[in-house]
Amino acid sequence: MTANELRQKYLDFFKTKEHAIIPSSPIVPENDPTALFINSGMHPLVPYLMGEKHPKGTRLANSQKCIRTIDIEEVGDTTHHTFFEMLGNWSLGDYFKKEAIRWSYEFLTSPDWLGLDPNRIAVSVFKGDEDAPFDQEAFDTWLKLGIPEARIAKLGKEENWWGPAGKTGPCGPDSEMFYWVGDPDKVPESFNDDNDLWVEIWNDVFMEYNKKDDGSFEKLSQQNVDTGMGLIRVLASINGLDDNYESELFKPIIEEIEELTNKKYSEEENKRPMRIIADHANACLLYTSD
Repeated sequence: MTANELRQKYLDFFKTKEHAIIPSSPIVPENDPTALFINSGMHPLVPYLMGEKHPKGTRLANSQKCIRTIDIEEVGDTTHHTFFEMLGNWSLGDYFKKEAIRWSYEFLTSPDWLGLDPNRIAVSVFKGDEDAPFDQEAFDTWLKLGIPEARIAKLGKEENWWGPAGKTGPCGPDSEMFYWVGDPDKVPESFNDDNDLWVEIWNDVFMEYNKKDDGSFEKLSQQNVDTGMGLIRVLASINGLDDNYESELFKPIIEEIEELTNKKYSEEENKRPMRIIADHANACLLYTSD
């Protein structure tokens, strides 16, 4: 599957779920001093997540260009990037956890869509803390879909809480989906998010809270869903690759670096520096072309 085919499948799927398709916003935020770049699909939609009415309605989907620098030290492994394209769908006070999770699972595993192997999927949910309770609803929904309990990790804020995009704003617990990119005959019985062969491919965020200036959280007036699927990671998973940089979106850049340096990407000592150069070159090019 090509990147264009994957992107179109995603948008077509959410059209069947009555979502309006909206364009990608510019990478530099408009009228938002809290961030230098758009860092997620939800970032341009903050006013609507806070209750403002969107002209296209309460169900939206798109493919948003993003630049995220909080992971910049991890760029050089097989899955992290500064520039990426985030496939996302949103509910602005419309559907909530059960629908979002069911549709995510349907798109990933249905033969009509991506047809990924359900036996290679694991998930995580928010375990709860002093600010918000354990996400029982998300946990129960995954169980009903057939995900074994041993492959449902209960994790804290560091792993299973998204937002706000800036210092304040909408945020909430999330449920992440992981795909096993190792040997399909050696899928672990239980899920360990420290194993690099479990690659995060999608994140369903349940925006129930607003983080205030003093660091406390209050309930939003409407419950929202914000999901994000990394185009590059999913593309690699679909095509049986355990390295994003071997996908069609990076392979031409890697080949050019090989030619310029007279070195081979296949040699282990060259992989990390070539990935870093390819990632930053890609980010600069796509940022300036926005």
